[in-house]
Amino acid sequence: MRTVLVMDDSPAVIEALSVLFSLRDIRTLAAHSPDEGVAMLERHDVDLVISDMNFTADTTSGEEGVALFKRIRASHSDLPIILLTGWANLETAVQLVKAGAADYMAKPWDDDRLLATVENLLELSEANRERNRVRRERARRQSDLRQRYDLQGVVFASDAMERAVEMACRVARANVPVLITGPNGAGKERIAQIVHANSAVKDGPFVAINCGAVPAELIEAELFGAEAGAYTSASRSREGRFELADNGTLFLDEIGNLPLAGQVKLLRVLETGQYQRLGSSRSRTAHVRVVSATNADLPQMIREGTFREDLYYRLNLIEIRLPPLAERRDDIPVLATHFLGGSHQLGDDAMAALMQHGWPGNVRELRNCIERARLLAPSGTIRAEDLDLPPPSRLNGHGEEPDRDAIEAALQGAGGNVSRAAQALGLSRQALYRRMERLGLKA
Repeated sequence: MRTVLVMDDSPAVIEALSVLFSLRDIRTLAAHSPDEGVAMLERHDVDLVISDMNFTADTTSGEEGVALFKRIRASHSDLPIILLTGWANLETAVQLVKAGAADYMAKPWDDDRLLATVENLLELSEANRERNRVRRERARRQSDLRQRYDLQGVVFASDAMERAVEMACRVARANVPVLITGPNGAGKERIAQIVHANSAVKDGPFVAINCGAVPAELIEAELFGAEAGAYTSASRSREGRFELADNGTLFLDEIGNLPLAGQVKLLRVLETGQYQRLGSSRSRTAHVRVVSATNADLPQMIREGTFREDLYYRLNLIEIRLPPLAERRDDIPVLATHFLGGSHQLGDDAMAALMQHGWPGNVRELRNCIERARLLAPSGTIRAEDLDLPPPSRLNGHGEEPDRDAIEAALQGAGGNVSRAAQALGLSRQALYRRMERLGLKA
C-alpha cells in the first residue's frame, strides 16, 4: 500500500493529513519528532516523507528541519521529501528544494495542491523502485557475465551493449565467421577482442587490419603476403596478416572497403583455408578465426555491385550489431567515469550535457571529450563548459518546449532528480512535471 510518513510535532496537523490521505487510499504513518521519524524509516517501507521545519516549541529558525533533511538524505538518498513551512522558513525551504527536496508547502496548505503533488510523487516513487529493481537485476546479469567470460575490461551498463557482449561470448567457441556491424567509434574492435579471448584460439595471436586504411594496390599483399619483386617496392618477402594470425584470430575492420579483387581471394581463403602470397604460385594453409566489421550497408553495396554477395554470406554467418552510443545512453555515465580515471569528477551540469549530446563519434568521441576536459579543467570537478560541447537544443521543432528525447536525456543525466533535470533544461520543476505528465514520462 502507498505509504506517507508525516513528521510534525502538532497532532492536529498529523490528524488532518491522515484524513486527507485516507480519501485516496494512502496509508499515513505519524512521527512527532525527528528521532521518532528516522526510526520509523528503518522499520517501515515509506514512499514519501512530509516533514515540518520546526519541532521544538517557540522555535522558528527551521534549523531542525534542515538537520532532519540531511539525516534522511544520508540513508535514503532517493526518498522524496515535502517540507511544511511557515513564511518565516520559506527561504530555507527553497534552499532545501535546490538541495534535492521534492517540494515545499506553506502552512496552511491547499488540500488540492498537496494531494496533486503527493499523488505525482508517489507515482514517481513507484517508478523509482521499479527502476532500481531493474538496475539490480541488470547488475546481477552483468556480474554473472563478467564471472563466466573474459570481457577484456569492456565498460558498459546498457541492455543493448549487454546483448552484444553476451552474443560475442556465446559465439566465441564456435569456429565460424562473425560480422560485427555498427558506426565508427562504437567499439567494434573491442567486441572482436572479446570473441577472440573466449575462443578456442585465445592463446594464439589477435591480428587486426583496417581495410580502409590500406591503399587498394597493397591490400592483397597486406592480407596474404608478398614475395620479393612481386611489386615495385617489394625488395624482400613479407608475411601477410593471415600468416601472422595463424592459429589465432584475424580481425578485418571496415571490410566494406576491401576491393573486389581482394574479396575474391578472401572468399577463397574462407572456403578452402588456403591462399597464395602475391607473386607466388605456392598455396599456403591458414588456421585462422576470421572476425570482420563494417559501418557500411553491405546489402546496399551488393545491390550496387561493389561487394560480393557470396562473400557477404560467408562473413555473416553470425552478425553482432553494435548500436551507436546515442541508442545506449546508460553507457554514457559509466564510460565517462571510466575515462576520468579517478582524477576528476563530473558536476551535475556536465553529466546532463553529456546525456543530451548526440555523440556522432560514439565512444571514441566521448573518450576524447573527457580526456580533453580532464587536461583543461582547472579543478577536480568538471563543469559543462569544460566539455566544450555545443549547447543542446531545448526546444522542439515548433520552438515551444523540450521534446521527449531532451526530457528523457535530462532525467537520465540527473539520475532521476526532477529538480536537477529541470535546471538542465532551463525549466521550473513544476513546468517539467507538467510536461512529463503530458508525455506520460516518469522520473
